[in-house]
Amino acid sequence: MISQLKKHIDQNFPFLKGKKLLIACSGGLDSVVLTHLIKNLNFEIALAHCNFSLRGKESDGDEMFVIGLAKNLGISVFAETFDTKGFAEEHKISTQMAARDLRYTWFSEILKDFKFDYLLTAHHLDDDLETFFINLSRGTGLNGLIGIPKKNNKIIRPLLNFSREEILQYAEENSLKWREDSSNKKTDYLRNKLRLKVLPQFKMANESVLKNFQKTQQNLQASQNLIEDYMSLVYNLIVSEATDSYKINIQKLKELPHTEALLYELLNGFGFTEWEDVSNLLEAQTGKQVFSKTHRLLKNREELLLTEIDPETINDEFLVSEGGINSPIKLKIEPSKYIGETEKNLIYVDYTKLNFPLKLRKWEDGDSFQPFGMKGKKKLSKFFKDEKIPLNEKEKIWLLLNGEKIVWVIGYRMDDRFKVTENTKRILKITSWN
Repeated sequence: MISQLKKHIDQNFPFLKGKKLLIACSGGLDSVVLTHLIKNLNFEIALAHCNFSLRGKESDGDEMFVIGLAKNLGISVFAETFDTKGFAEEHKISTQMAARDLRYTWFSEILKDFKFDYLLTAHHLDDDLETFFINLSRGTGLNGLIGIPKKNNKIIRPLLNFSREEILQYAEENSLKWREDSSNKKTDYLRNKLRLKVLPQFKMANESVLKNFQKTQQNLQASQNLIEDYMSLVYNLIVSEATDSYKINIQKLKELPHTEALLYELLNGFGFTEWEDVSNLLEAQTGKQVFSKTHRLLKNREELLLTEIDPETINDEFLVSEGGINSPIKLKIEPSKYIGETEKNLIYVDYTKLNFPLKLRKWEDGDSFQPFGMKGKKKLSKFFKDEKIPLNEKEKIWLLLNGEKIVWVIGYRMDDRFKVTENTKRILKITSWN
């Protein structure tokens, strides 16, 4: 197996030569074999072990085993203990997802802090087959069926061409020792159910399943490459990029065959799951929108606008002192002896009409003000409509308030009630910028 791995690395990962490598080592069969193989190929390596504190003494025993393994091989080891359940509860995610987030965040820190070039993980062909079926059961596109990538930025998976049976055979032939994770025998998780119950029967029915699966993966990857080349052409035809958004031209999209499939390929990487709702946006009224955890897709006339969700809390209020504020936007408030020309990001107001501190917040439904030069009030929603401001731009607009009265719709219009008059004795100049 070692000669096969050397050939595999020479052909597919030649850039690893002479690099400093970190191996994710749980102490289980796969990572122990990977450690021995890479060590025997004379790479500069160190081990990184995560103790997730999920199996009590067993978890501590895994950590001690990996530390001992590193000592026996004469290599460095990093070990970290995590409160995985606490992290999962705090972030309201599953224990599995918490462990994954903690693991890869920590690995990234080690790579950066200790100047490792790549992280090696021990995923193998059986893992890839399991992932294929997991994605298939959840509903996925072609990209989801391709499985685990051999290279993902700085993460390298050199054993993906090898089966669990080959790895076990190498370990037994070389009298290697490893730790058995008792949780792998439980069927609480879908992956374990597939590994313990479904796939053994599948392999018995077809002895060539892994070999055929590899060929299928190659064919799927070739198809995906063709799709990506085609989507590059489609992207240039129907998508335009703004500073903080992407605009999809609906009419041009509809003129192309397989409209819904194209829409899926364009948006697949942004976390959307309700694809029927996404598709319905093509015929929806302006203002309809669909959200993923990270992005928002908005129907705006003849376009779909894709924007990243700003984690900044929209409902927060910020106090503004007489000097101004630096966050979340910058406002400079200063005395002025005269009135200059009012601009988009500059207004002049009557100091005596203000009671500091002022307030800064995003606009809300029901807000109204008296636009400069008008006698009556106007709802902001009507003002935005008259000004033809798209929804994605409306959501970025901040209001400067004196109590509950709007002083300035920042960047658009000040309120007439705070204007400078012939009776004004103190003038304030307010400037805004992002």
